[in-house]
Amino acid sequence: MLKLESHCILYYRQGNHSFQGHVARTRSQGLSHWPFFLMYQESFHFCLPCRAFPLDSLLTFPSSLRMLQTLYDYFWWDRLWLPVNLTWADLEDRDGRVYAKASDLYITLPLALLFLIIRYFFELYVAMPLAALLNVKEKTRLRAPPNATLEHFYLTSGKQPKQVEVELLSRQSGLSSRQVERWFRRRRNQDRPSLLKKFREASWRFTFYLVAFVAGMAVIVDKPWFYDMRKVWEGYPIQSIIPSQYWYYMIELSFYWSLLFSIASDVKRKDFKEQIIHHVATIILLSFSWFANYVRAGTLIMALHDSSDYLLESAKMFNYAGWKNTCNNIFIIFAIVFIITRLVILPFWILHCTLVYPLELYPAFFGYYFFNCMMAVLQMLHIFWAYLILRMAHKFITGKLVEDERSDREETESSEGEEAATGGGAKSRPLANGYPILNNNHRKND
Repeated sequence: MLKLESHCILYYRQGNHSFQGHVARTRSQGLSHWPFFLMYQESFHFCLPCRAFPLDSLLTFPSSLRMLQTLYDYFWWDRLWLPVNLTWADLEDRDGRVYAKASDLYITLPLALLFLIIRYFFELYVAMPLAALLNVKEKTRLRAPPNATLEHFYLTSGKQPKQVEVELLSRQSGLSSRQVERWFRRRRNQDRPSLLKKFREASWRFTFYLVAFVAGMAVIVDKPWFYDMRKVWEGYPIQSIIPSQYWYYMIELSFYWSLLFSIASDVKRKDFKEQIIHHVATIILLSFSWFANYVRAGTLIMALHDSSDYLLESAKMFNYAGWKNTCNNIFIIFAIVFIITRLVILPFWILHCTLVYPLELYPAFFGYYFFNCMMAVLQMLHIFWAYLILRMAHKFITGKLVEDERSDREETESSEGEEAATGGGAKSRPLANGYPILNNNHRKND
């Protein structure tokens, strides 16, 4: 930490001359070994002498700050984010009307941390009792016995050794090839998330998406732009914000921040990279649409996405509970809603609204292209997920059990009596996401 001296000097900024004159003056006083900690505050410098580092090493510091200031000014250049002949001054609060500001987004980070805390207690006091009620239980897994040679290979070289590598590991560890293969199966199963962890995660997301969808519809259903897309751009960007829009945005954005923060510890699926891209694109899209005042379009997009997400999470919950028919029926409803909202309404109504209607009012500008590029990224992800959904729908139609195509299936042990530890008959029972369907004492058709 810099040790500050007993005095500080405040002077008016006049380009480089002011700073150079100050340095020369301090050197003449025999203080050339004193650097200066500079803090810019509007048109002033606060210069605090200290004894931490040689002065010459900091002579380029002001030029670096000027460069950062230039980049900052260029990033917030009116012509980038706003239509022609409009400035940020036009979006300053006045006459009791409040407008969206970038500084509003600061609250989303502490709210995201609050969401993580709420999620912890929700999973502990709501999801766990619900899992017990639906008879969702942890599956007993046989652990791989300690083996330094195999563990080192597993952590450094890969989880799926080839046959040549199995034979080499067999000689190094003194085990047979069959025992080595069994060890890796058990070790991989140890790293896979448990059924109860999947259920808790699905329960949390189902609850949020359902509440967010209901709240979002309450926010926009009485707005004229919900029925007439042209009114989304009526008066843009001089469109004031009401409290319900503010909180809808902040809560949705905070939730996606929380998903990004917890993605490393959440259930990892085959579309892990696509999930990261989705969360980042969503955060960028929501943040930009807020400070550039695309709020009307943003609320429509958020409600559209939430309309199908809670259905998917509820289908997962029933799948983990072993309610096969209920899961399949909800999944079919989800697939229909997803296809209609993501592949029909979004591209042909929402994207048409954001691509065509603004050009009737203003010439295209950078913010226009940026927003629609982010929308295109989301649309490509929707097409990818629609492909996975259609694959699952095909399995359902052909009589196969519907599973989450993104899930990593648990491997079963070879027929050496090891499955007896999990109940003896698990191998002959149907599986849901790699787990045996549980008997929940409900009717056969449910």
